[in-house]
Amino acid sequence: MMGVKENKRSVKENAQTLRRIWGFLEHQKGRLAVVIVMVMISSGLSLLGPYIVGRAVDTYIIAKRTDGFWMVVVALLLIYLALSLSSFLQSYWMIGIAQKTIYAIRTELFGQFHQLPISFFNQRQSGELMSRLTNDIDNMSQTFNSTVIQVISSTLTLIGAVVVMLLLSPLLTAVTLLIVPIMYGSMKWITNRTQKRFKEQQRNLGELNGFIEEVISGQKVVKLFSQEKKMIAQFLEKSEQLKQSGFWAQTYSGFIPKLMNVLNNMSFALIAGVGGIFAFKGMISIGTIVIFSEYARQFTRPLNDLANQWNTFLSALAGAERVFEIIDQDKEEDDEAEAIDLPAVRGNVEFRNVSFSYDQKRKAIQNVNFSVTEGETVALVGPTGVGKTTIIQLLMRFYDPDHGQILIDGIDTRRVKRSSLRSQMAFVLQDPFLFQGTIRENIRYGRLEATDEEVVEAAKWANAHSFITKLPKGYDTVLQPDGSGISQGQKQLLAIARAMIAKPSILILDEATSNIDTMTELMIQEALERLMEKRTCFVIAHRLNTIQQADRILVLREGTVVEQGTHDSLLKEKGFYSELYYRQFKKDAI
Repeated sequence: MMGVKENKRSVKENAQTLRRIWGFLEHQKGRLAVVIVMVMISSGLSLLGPYIVGRAVDTYIIAKRTDGFWMVVVALLLIYLALSLSSFLQSYWMIGIAQKTIYAIRTELFGQFHQLPISFFNQRQSGELMSRLTNDIDNMSQTFNSTVIQVISSTLTLIGAVVVMLLLSPLLTAVTLLIVPIMYGSMKWITNRTQKRFKEQQRNLGELNGFIEEVISGQKVVKLFSQEKKMIAQFLEKSEQLKQSGFWAQTYSGFIPKLMNVLNNMSFALIAGVGGIFAFKGMISIGTIVIFSEYARQFTRPLNDLANQWNTFLSALAGAERVFEIIDQDKEEDDEAEAIDLPAVRGNVEFRNVSFSYDQKRKAIQNVNFSVTEGETVALVGPTGVGKTTIIQLLMRFYDPDHGQILIDGIDTRRVKRSSLRSQMAFVLQDPFLFQGTIRENIRYGRLEATDEEVVEAAKWANAHSFITKLPKGYDTVLQPDGSGISQGQKQLLAIARAMIAKPSILILDEATSNIDTMTELMIQEALERLMEKRTCFVIAHRLNTIQQADRILVLREGTVVEQGTHDSLLKEKGFYSELYYRQFKKDAI
C-alpha cells in the first residue's frame, strides 16, 4: 500500500511539474503550433510511404506488372524527401522554442536568487545552487530540444498506425496489439524505479558540486592544516554515492530500449506467422502483410524512441523540480505598500528596544537600546556570537527585528524601501569580495553611474591609485574571481575605493585592517579616516586597540548592550570591556 501511495504522489508531482513547464512553453504557443503542424505532416508522410509500398507489392510485384511502377518509385522518392524536409524544419524551429523557454526559466531562476532573503543563502552551499542553474537547466534544455517533438510525433504516429491497421484487418490488428499489455506492465515496473533513482542522482550531483566548490575556495586552508587526505576521502565518498545512484538510474532506464527491441521482434514474428496463415487462407494479401510489418514497426518504434530518451526525460523532470523548488521559495518580504524613499540621510541612528531571533528559539539580541548621532563613530565589541553582526544586518534590513524599532533620522526603517536604505550605506568587509572584471568595474560597482574621472578620484582617496597605475593595464587590468592576483591589502584598498565612490551617509567597517602588513595597514588606515570623515560609522571591532579613538564603544554580552562609553571611560569603570581589553592586551604582549 505504501508503494502505491508513493507512486500516486509521484504521478501527481510529475503532472504539476509538467504544468509548470507548460507555463513557460505557452509563451511560444504560436511557434509551437507551427511545429505541431509540421509534425502532423511528417507523421502522415511516414504512414503514407509503407501503405504505398504494400499496395505496390500487390499491384505490381505479385501481378508482375511494370506499367506505372516507376511512377510509384518517384512518388515514394518525393514523399521521403518531403518527410526529411519537414523533420528538419520541425527540429530547427523546436530548438528555437526550447532555447527561448530555457532562457526564460534560467532568467527567472537567476532573478529569484536576487529576491531571496540572506537567510536562504546562509543555509545553502553556493555550489549546490550553481548546479541547479547549470546542470539541472541543461538537462531540461536537452529534453526540450528532442523529447517534446518525439512525444507529439509518436502519439500521432501511434494513432494513425492503429487506425489504418484496423481498416486493413481488425483481426491482424488485434494480434499485433497483444504485446501492449506486456509493454505497459514492463514499463510501469521500470519507471517506478527509475524516477526515484534520477532524483537521487540529481541531488547527489548538487551535493558533490557544492563540496567541490567549497574545497576549491578553501584550498589554502586545506593545505595549511594538511587535510588533503580527508578531503579526498570525502570526495570519494560523495562520488561513490553519485556513482551508485547514477549506475542504478542508468541501469533501470537501460532496460527500456532492450525491452522495446525484444517486443518489436515479437510483434514482427506474430505478424509474419499469423499473417502468413491468413494469406494462405486468402483472408489478406501479401501486400497487407508488408504494410502491417512496417506499421508494426511504426507502432513500436515511437515507443522505442521514447524509451531511449526516457532517462533524459526523467533526469530533466528531476532537474525541473529542483529548479522550481528554488523559484517557489519565499522571497524577501516586500516593502510595505506605503514604503517611502529615504531622503538624504544625515546619519542619526537609534535602536529602540530591539530584539531578534534567527530561529525563533534563541534570541540573537534582546532589548538592545542605543542612539548614534550624525557623524559619530561607534564601535561594536564583545566575544564571538554576542550579536555584533546581527545588529549590522538589522540596520541594513537583511532582517527585520522581531520586536522594537530601528530609526534613521527618526524614520522607522520598516517604512523605507530597502533599496533606498541600502543605497545610502557602504560596507567594507574584513575579507573584501571582488568580482571577476576590470579594476575600473569593481570600483564603479559602488555607484554604476560614476564617471571614469570619479573612479580615479575615489582610487586616489583610497590610496589605491599608485599600485593600480603600476599594473600592466592600469584600471583596465582584469581581476580573476574574488580578486586573486593582487594582495589582500590591495583588495582592501579597492574595497575602500568602492565604498568611497558610493558616497554613503552611513559606513560599516568590519575590522578592515586586520591581517595586513604594517605599511599597508597605515595606507588603509589613512584611507579609512578619509572615508569616515563626517559620516556616521559603525565598526565591528575584533582588535580592541584599533578602536580607541571611537566616539563611543558599545559592549555586547549575551545579545545585550551591557556597557557603552569611550575607551578611557570604560577602562575606568573596570567592567566587562576592561576585562576584555586587558585580557587581549596581555595575549598580544605574549
